[in-house]
Amino acid sequence: MKSYSIAAAFMLTASIANAQEHQLVKKWETDTLLKVPEAVLYDEANKVLYVTNIDGQPWDRDNKGSVGKVGLDGKIITVDWVSGFSAPKGMGLYKNNLYVADVDKVAVIDIKKGAVVKTIPVEGAQGLNDISVDKKGVIYVSDSKNKKVHRIENGQVTTWLENLKGPNGLLINGNDLFVLDAGGLYKVEKDKSLTKLAEGMEGGTDGVEHVKGKDYIVSCWAGSIWYVNGDGTKQNLLDTREQKINTADIGYDAKNRIVYVPTFFKNNIIAYELK
Repeated sequence: MKSYSIAAAFMLTASIANAQEHQLVKKWETDTLLKVPEAVLYDEANKVLYVTNIDGQPWDRDNKGSVGKVGLDGKIITVDWVSGFSAPKGMGLYKNNLYVADVDKVAVIDIKKGAVVKTIPVEGAQGLNDISVDKKGVIYVSDSKNKKVHRIENGQVTTWLENLKGPNGLLINGNDLFVLDAGGLYKVEKDKSLTKLAEGMEGGTDGVEHVKGKDYIVSCWAGSIWYVNGDGTKQNLLDTREQKINTADIGYDAKNRIVYVPTFFKNNIIAYELK
């Protein structure tokens, strides 16, 4: 009985240690010249970060928004690389095109030209938020206000999911689609049902990135970042709510394990290494 208790205690201690093994180590932060940065996207091929600048209130249709570029060293290349947006948020990358969610439409930026070459209106949309693009170029975009997720293929828009609670972050990993909805991380099954992977992440679940295996990292807009393990347990990696530093739609360099955090009203990006 005694030996069993010792073994059980050892296993419990090891489990706790394993659950707390991850941490974020700050590497750099940009100047505060950005304009309400909502999302960051890492472009491995071009070694650059794209950032959406709302430059106003989150849903205002004021044409003040823009997409900027930041170097991997934290130096701002240009704040207003492509302008003329209302309240740009999530982005997706496919080949030479950068897709940007902008309230009621998706803008397509030709990266080489540095210009919007097409816009895809989403009829009835009120709050397009995050974007993810699959390996065939099919676009998925969340509408947080209408509580839907839309699918765009060859310019044609269809509603893929509806009757959600407050969808935001989207992620294509392999052949699977994942969605953040009202504090939870879900996998979208082939029949469009949702399988819950984790819950209890308060403060407006915003961005989601794949780390390895079945592990993910999730940001909440209010100022917290979580590491979600494959078994559904989670660890709080960062909490900046008391400092009123937002952690919006994160970007991620999987090879170097760098998390890029847009701070929204603090007007900069902070880079952390995930240990």
